[in-house]
Amino acid sequence: MRSYDFNWGPGSFIIFYHLLLAIILPLYLVYYTPSWSLIAVTIVLFFATGMSITGGYHRLYAHKAYKINRMAETIVLFFATMAGQGSALRWAFEHRLHHAHVDTELDPYSIKKGFWYAHILWIFKKPQAINPKVIPDLLKNSFLTFQDRHFPLLMTITNLAIFVLVGWALNDYTGAFVFAVWVRLFALHHSTWFINSLAHTLGDKPFSQEISAVDNYLLSLVTFGEGYHNYHHTFANDYRNGIRWFHFDPTKWLIWTLNKLGLANSLKRIDPITIKKRMVIERKDLLLNRLRDAWEAQKAEFEPLVNELSEKIVAKFGTFAELKEKYRQFTEECCSQDILHNLQLEIKALQHSLQQDIRTWRGLSRQIMRLKTT
Repeated sequence: MRSYDFNWGPGSFIIFYHLLLAIILPLYLVYYTPSWSLIAVTIVLFFATGMSITGGYHRLYAHKAYKINRMAETIVLFFATMAGQGSALRWAFEHRLHHAHVDTELDPYSIKKGFWYAHILWIFKKPQAINPKVIPDLLKNSFLTFQDRHFPLLMTITNLAIFVLVGWALNDYTGAFVFAVWVRLFALHHSTWFINSLAHTLGDKPFSQEISAVDNYLLSLVTFGEGYHNYHHTFANDYRNGIRWFHFDPTKWLIWTLNKLGLANSLKRIDPITIKKRMVIERKDLLLNRLRDAWEAQKAEFEPLVNELSEKIVAKFGTFAELKEKYRQFTEECCSQDILHNLQLEIKALQHSLQQDIRTWRGLSRQIMRLKTT
């Protein structure tokens, strides 16, 4: 990389603190033992700054998945600034480019350029100027434009404030300097960068086979719920990444809690029928691709079943959505109880039929995935 192509500000900072931490952390551990209070505070700050990135920079600003009031936004921006990942305008601009051009040359951190490029090396490359056409909505936010103009100073002030506060509260300024500032930044940065690298490498693709983004439950544990990346790239405006009850997604829980407290509103959520239809369509493509490498007799046996059953299920999902909408309209129009009751029975019958078809679909899928290919 030529010197004039190097991103001197962020690049120098990242190199500096990695080298600094490599020196001071071993020395600290030789002469000191971090207290449980220090470790607990560092973890709390790790989550506070991390979820301000995922819930603030990512889901709020980059994707407009919900709205937030000014008081809560101020808190989110404070901790997001402390995270040391650039301004919200820069972050959202590059992330919107990533979604618009994923896996292409125009993707700022394309996995096609290599794991380490997507993870960290892209930051060392001089970035393009922010195009106002990509983030016109965010440029209207005075909080964000102020933060963008003064980001280096604000990042220094927020981290210095936390260092002083933690050092004073625990009477351990050395530990606060090493853990609450630098260890926390190191862990947080690599946690975020894993979303660009590992979340485009290791996992499955239940929602979109064409892109590199994958769902990885284990990765969600260290990325505040961002590990369900295949879902996110398919339905980017959903305020959730983990859509099932057992999906670890603390950012989703934070946004939901803010909503219940009256601090957030207009939460965007993809309806379950749309999600299930998408999963069936993607699974169909995966199974048909699998059958292309199967024995001819197996292909002739299973291919018609895949096409017929998938089309049947998708059609029933469409009918189910129409019946639900009709029931909602009839309820608002105060139709007779007999009409509503009959419509409820029709919906329940269709639900039962869909459940049977989906069980058959899963069984067919397992059979095909176990087939030996040529």
